[in-house]
Amino acid sequence: MSDVGEALLTFAEVETLQDLSTYVARARTLDADGAIRLQARGEVLAAWVRVLPGQGMLGSGLVLGLRVMKLDGPHEVDATVPLGAVSDRLARRQSTGDVSAVLQLPPMRVETTWAAISPPRSGWAQQGQVSHELLVSTAHQGIEMVATGTPEGAGSAAVASLRERVWGQRLGEDAGALPAGAAMAAYTLGFTVPGQAGSVFTSGPWTRLSLRNGDVLAR
Repeated sequence: MSDVGEALLTFAEVETLQDLSTYVARARTLDADGAIRLQARGEVLAAWVRVLPGQGMLGSGLVLGLRVMKLDGPHEVDATVPLGAVSDRLARRQSTGDVSAVLQLPPMRVETTWAAISPPRSGWAQQGQVSHELLVSTAHQGIEMVATGTPEGAGSAAVASLRERVWGQRLGEDAGALPAGAAMAAYTLGFTVPGQAGSVFTSGPWTRLSLRNGDVLAR
């Protein structure tokens, strides 16, 4: 972790900044000590979080969450910072009554392997759709299996192995190569909406689940 100059993000609306706060809080339920990559180009902010770690040099099994937000005016920022530090800044805004749409990023920067593995911007081919019901039921079943499937006192390797098996299962033909971990990510990060199906796309080794509230990308 290193310290650099602080960057500013000015959001189009204060409600968008509040949405970021919710997104950060949800991501911290998955990894309290995790990080968020804030990638701003022009008037668009891409907020990336890691949901599941990948294995090996190619990052097989990696699952990322992506929330896109509107900024006010052109920006050029690419910073990976601790989720906890962003959460603290957002909480401080609320406690001081700050109602502006400006967020000053923490000076700390985190070096992560996943932030260097960027999904493609184009070349995506649609493979099918997956229902809201299937996404939510898959997430619930997987969470229960992980919670109850490892005996008390089992080592970290056993827990990691169980998670890999549970979240690596495919959802079915209509979902293409979409793993169960993508359903868990969509549900936990608040991307799922009752009655709304998700669209599944692939590009090379990547699979993307697109929903109205965000995207999940799995490798």
